[in-house]
Amino acid sequence: MTRAVNSLLLHPYALQTEQRSEPLGIGERHPRLSWKLHSDRRGAAQSAYRITVAERAADLDDPTRLVWDGGRQESGVSLLVPWDGPTLKSALRYHWRVEVWDETGTTGGTAQSWFETGLLHQDDWSAVWVGRDPVSLPHFDPPQDDDPESSALQSPPLQLRRAFDVRSQPVRARLYATARGVYEPHLNGSRIGAAELSPGWTEYHRRLQYQTYDVTDLVTEGCNVLAAIVADGWWCGYIGFDPRRAAQHYGDGPAFLAQLVIDFADGSRQVVATDAAWTEQPGAIRAADLLMGQIVDARRHTPGWDAPTPGLTGFRPVAVLHTEHGPLVAEPDNPIRVTRDLPATAVHQQGPGRYIVDFGQNMVGRVQLTVRNAEPGQRIVLRHAEVLNDGELYLDNLRRARAADVYTTGGGDKEVFEPQFTFHGFRYVEVDHYPGELTAIDVTARVLHSDTPWTGHFECSDPTVNQLQSNIAWGQRGNFLAVPTDCPQRDERLGWLADAQIFAPTASRNADVSAFFARWMRDVVDGQDPDGAFRDVAPIVTLDREAAPAWGDAGVIIPWHLWRTYGDLRALDHSFEAMAAWVEHIRRHNPDLRWRNRTGNSYGDWLQVGVNTPRDLLATAYFARSTQIVAEAAEVLGRLDASAEYRTLHAAIRSAFIESYVHDDGTVEGGTQAGYLLALAFGLLPQRLVEAAIGHLSADIEKRNTTLTTGFVGTALLCPVLADHGRADLAYALLHQHEYPSWGHSIRHGATTIWERWDGWTSHSGFQSAAMNSFNHYSLGSVGDWLFGRVAGIDQTPGSVAYGELLLRPLPGGRLTWARAEQETARGRVACGWSLADGVITVTATVPPGATAVVEIPTVDSSSVQESSSPAASRPGVLGVQPTPAGATLRLASGHYTISAIAPELTSLAPQ
Repeated sequence: MTRAVNSLLLHPYALQTEQRSEPLGIGERHPRLSWKLHSDRRGAAQSAYRITVAERAADLDDPTRLVWDGGRQESGVSLLVPWDGPTLKSALRYHWRVEVWDETGTTGGTAQSWFETGLLHQDDWSAVWVGRDPVSLPHFDPPQDDDPESSALQSPPLQLRRAFDVRSQPVRARLYATARGVYEPHLNGSRIGAAELSPGWTEYHRRLQYQTYDVTDLVTEGCNVLAAIVADGWWCGYIGFDPRRAAQHYGDGPAFLAQLVIDFADGSRQVVATDAAWTEQPGAIRAADLLMGQIVDARRHTPGWDAPTPGLTGFRPVAVLHTEHGPLVAEPDNPIRVTRDLPATAVHQQGPGRYIVDFGQNMVGRVQLTVRNAEPGQRIVLRHAEVLNDGELYLDNLRRARAADVYTTGGGDKEVFEPQFTFHGFRYVEVDHYPGELTAIDVTARVLHSDTPWTGHFECSDPTVNQLQSNIAWGQRGNFLAVPTDCPQRDERLGWLADAQIFAPTASRNADVSAFFARWMRDVVDGQDPDGAFRDVAPIVTLDREAAPAWGDAGVIIPWHLWRTYGDLRALDHSFEAMAAWVEHIRRHNPDLRWRNRTGNSYGDWLQVGVNTPRDLLATAYFARSTQIVAEAAEVLGRLDASAEYRTLHAAIRSAFIESYVHDDGTVEGGTQAGYLLALAFGLLPQRLVEAAIGHLSADIEKRNTTLTTGFVGTALLCPVLADHGRADLAYALLHQHEYPSWGHSIRHGATTIWERWDGWTSHSGFQSAAMNSFNHYSLGSVGDWLFGRVAGIDQTPGSVAYGELLLRPLPGGRLTWARAEQETARGRVACGWSLADGVITVTATVPPGATAVVEIPTVDSSSVQESSSPAASRPGVLGVQPTPAGATLRLASGHYTISAIAPELTSLAPQ
């Protein structure tokens, strides 16, 4: 909704139902409603709200036609307000409005939105699963056996259609559809919606998502055709690094389930569902696989196959494969979409008809290629790579993934090829056998990922750090595709749990990942075995084993993070039994409380550099951390007996850790950076030894010329622990480091995403082993949380939930002269930034209505603190000023603030 003209008025905006904006087809019978608040007036806060709901937007102004009037509620709550109205009906749009009152009782603004329910009851479905009749298989020509790009691929995707008549123009039409595979729906010659690779990837044995589409404008009076293409996808294509196709895991062929519901003005309804009346014929797509690529022969295209076209031949009856619908659920988060296009930045001809195209950015998606004036039957091959080696594509690190798309021209003035049932991780594309001259305008990269709304922005005075933040963001885009994957280019792309839990704090800075992670956590919980062990990956494919330390702990850490960051109590509650079962699994097999047994394929501090952190130390540290979180979660959920039990267990594990791994001089067993970081970050040291441990950690970094040795686990803790224990100078030195191993090293060598390993390429060794060397892998980008939380300063106090009480701690240091960040939190926009000039530090802060903030100002003179050029204590909205040893702490009400003080004395270890 448009903001009110009076910016001092409190008004709601960004209304959400189930953490999504205007969701079409939700499956929740009791959805939660949320809104954010804005006002330029300091101290603004909500004191009351009123929710009204109607079936038509116009009826919100007619009290007699309301479905629900919640009345005025004296509450400041605006986040995930539970539905308290009448039982929701299936397939119905509900319009809702929220009205707010401010802290003085004055009426504020209003805003309205809508949500639509899906098919809430199993008997709402009349469709059956349809697919290719096995008897017809000999009729279809498979890809050429001698085609190196297709030899591993099987039968062509399904191309389905159903003609039907409609007696009059409808007032409403909805398509509910899903697939065993991935599908693209069509109606009357038009593609339906913008979702890609639907229904995504879930634990298919337990849950298959269906999508809802508004097709009212596509249905016409008279003859209509509903159609779809269905490819193998995650259902029966190649997944992970298993040489078997996914058919070994889920099913042996794609299938389609759809139901078109058409409503007329007289109240009658027509339903067109998948059944034996549908027909099928393969089209121009000869094969499609997520890892291998897509093969298209435009000569086989059937014009008008998805429209009411007279005289179509060759379509054969489908087979009804199943009449049971299976575990259908409404899609609970935003789908995969194309979110932007990248133009080619350079095109280099390598030989006759062969070009290498550079898009300037390592990304995930596909290429749209334009071909002009080609003769029929010319075969063009597109191969994808992240980096070059001596000017040619470096393909070794793709392992078995071919990542090649093939297009055979149909002939004509202009043809456009864009594969829709595959995706690749790439910056460079080789276009081979291209007819004519390829120019930059002929090729475009289309960026593809789960469309999590982007919410964060960070920038500073150092271009290299800005590039680091860009690399982190692009790594997140490319790897948040259906599940949080580990890499998008090779034969893996699995939902590794540790990678996700390490990166989740950074991910939630950049984007609203609340619904994305809550949905994926269902797969994590579904993968838990009867003994309580999570798996290394979710959904479970390729690897069906007990999870390793830090990997399985994601099943505890992520639900807690969703609660702390978004206030999602339901996600925490749904996961709690599984969280507790994981801790009990570890305790049961390790009665001495040192986690040494049943550690799965214990990875330790994965990809650490030149050191070996004791794996049982890391495991026991995570055992303690998960137990502590379970205790805190139990308290939040009102399970006080369980909370007390797990607090006692945590104290015992902590004592066991100290006894086994901590020495009297403050050294930690193994002496590695990761070992010290785990002990310090997880509170596993006696207070008397903390300073000594920091000294040992700092000494190790300094003796290595301020370089790190940490892997996936330790890197997430490195800068935060140093900064929080008085060594921000070292944290900044690591941030600015450009020699191997460091973030700056990869950037200096052209990285535009985060590398999987610090030595993905080095000047002394070249490429690391192709067996495991991704150049787009977000784990080591976990420093992004620190960029937002300490460099710019946006954080929340330990007891805060969903940024209700902000902790703004700008941290000048290193080579930086300024830094700033903003973040659309669950409550509204938060911003914090700082700059140094002429011996003065200036801090800007924005606190959303209803929240408060604790602001730490670093200064050598606490009496110099001013707000808008006046003594801070006298300014409206400043609730208190307290001198501290490091400067001054201010407590602020909501509003915008500009605070200045004499700058602190800074020591920089950063390389210049």
